[in-house]
Amino acid sequence: QVQLVESGGDSVQPGGSLKLSCSASTSAYKIPNSPCMGWFRQVPGQVREGVAIILSVGGRTMYDNYADSVKGRFTISQKHSNITLQMNSLKSEDTAMYYCAAVYGGDCTFSSLRARAYWGQGTQVTVSS
Repeated sequence: QVQLVESGGDSVQPGGSLKLSCSASTSAYKIPNSPCMGWFRQVPGQVREGVAIILSVGGRTMYDNYADSVKGRFTISQKHSNITLQMNSLKSEDTAMYYCAAVYGGDCTFSSLRARAYWGQGTQVTVSS
């Protein structure tokens, strides 16, 4: 079983910054290889949207990808089973519950995470003046 814990959500004004963190832990006897991890967000009544994903091995980013709506503003980083999401130039439309996701093995894509990932409980980000 894998557990994910997010932190860092808060209320900020438009143009502000926030940094979200997520840590994945497992009780498995054999520690899995670095997982593909990512951030999704969801507004009530809407589909959960992929924000950013990453796969790093030995501190080297092998792959990352971002939603068009956050490119140039958000940066995802990973150290083994821990990821962060640095969010700059926040907009009101970034307001959502942000969820951390992790999947071990297989493709590292938004679709793969959405279908097979372990999920955290979410952390709320509110951007409002």
